[in-house]
Amino acid sequence: MKKLTLLAAIIGLGLSANLSAKEDQSSIIERIKPYGSVCVQGKECAVKVPVAAGAPAPGAAPRSGEQIYTAVCAGCHGAGVMGAPKYGTADWAPRKAKGKATLYEHAIKGFNSMPAKGGCAACSDEEIKNGVDYMVQ
Repeated sequence: MKKLTLLAAIIGLGLSANLSAKEDQSSIIERIKPYGSVCVQGKECAVKVPVAAGAPAPGAAPRSGEQIYTAVCAGCHGAGVMGAPKYGTADWAPRKAKGKATLYEHAIKGFNSMPAKGGCAACSDEEIKNGVDYMVQ
């Protein structure tokens, strides 16, 4: 009985190894490709990197509050992640009472679990303020 179990285990390992070997080369390359690259200002980049979804187009007007909310804030404020006040709920009442200046400061500099600018380093202070205005309206 032990020999039969051992034989079944060896065959099983051989089959799983064979299935892994058949994984398509392009899917392997896609799975392990670099996430991003670094370009230094003033230097020619080897690969032209598109502007990230969270970043405004160079020279563009500041994005609206709704655009910032959708691109940056909704991930946490849509679901209430880690105690974030949910958009469109009474969660904002005690925060509004502190005044917009405090809300702006917390949004720009970070507060409790919220990172500075909601983690959007490419967002301007004005865009973050637009996002705050949109959420507290």
